Amino acid sequence: MKHFINLKDIPIKDLKKILNETKKRKKARKKLNILETDKDVPLKGKLLVQMFEKPSLRTRLSFYLAIKQLGGGTLTLRPNELHLGDGGESLEDTAKILSTYGDGFMLRTDDNKKLESFKNFLSIPLINGLSPSSHPTQVLSDVFTVEEIKKKSISKLNIAWIGDSNNVLNSLIAASVKFDFKLSIGCPKNYNPREDLLNWAKTKNKNIYIYNDASKAAINADVIFSDKVISLNDKVNKGKKLSQFKKFIINQKLMRFAKKDCIFLHCLPRGSEVDEKVFFSKQSKVWLQALNRIHVQKSILLYCFGKLR
Repeated sequence: MKHFINLKDIPIKDLKKILNETKKRKKARKKLNILETDKDVPLKGKLLVQMFEKPSLRTRLSFYLAIKQLGGGTLTLRPNELHLGDGGESLEDTAKILSTYGDGFMLRTDDNKKLESFKNFLSIPLINGLSPSSHPTQVLSDVFTVEEIKKKSISKLNIAWIGDSNNVLNSLIAASVKFDFKLSIGCPKNYNPREDLLNWAKTKNKNIYIYNDASKAAINADVIFSDKVISLNDKVNKGKKLSQFKKFIINQKLMRFAKKDCIFLHCLPRGSEVDEKVFFSKQSKVWLQALNRIHVQKSILLYCFGKLR
């Protein structure tokens, strides 16, 4: 049984197998409609149970379509529909029920400890659909999108992240170690990435650079990533935080520091961190990025269900 919780913990050979499978399956679906199943229906009869403790659009839709195209089905639960929690059923008992009824469990949570607890009690694969510390399905899909557009290994590219240090960046740092690419991070002084994660990356002798200047991070970039500065549950002084990121807005002037064929990616939803002229430009590939979530998550499901070719 294989979980998909953090990119740090998954062997690079498995990550590459997931991406190779994605490429084959996406190509094979060119003439199929969105709800038509893949011809081999590898997950026929399988049920993926999903639970969302945080709002979701792309993750919810993409996992629904991913399991559907593989021949299986999905059931989506809300926390307030379960006995789990205050005065109700224990997490351990909930996990045992999920393991009895479902073949896999995808959790999108605002609690890292809950993710670890479910991992300990489930007897079916667990997929991290997003947690405070990481967003592995998003970032692996982003790696696929970059390689699809650039037609070369991401290890040969200069990747830049400009914006807040959050769960997506944490997974991108892990990806930079696994896939061996240069990562330049541009963020304000008080918003550097987690020290423990950077220390882990340094032990692997990887090329990760921190700049408190957006233009320096963007120099020679093949890809520029960003994410929303103010997330839905951000318990901070929003006005103050936005003012601290004024010099880190991705605009046309900043994009000129990157290579001419640099692309812009954003996991969405967006805020004021990117100028509309960049967001709707030819360099922006955010819609393909979002669509590819379906294709990559299909291969993640096959990996977790032991069906990866």
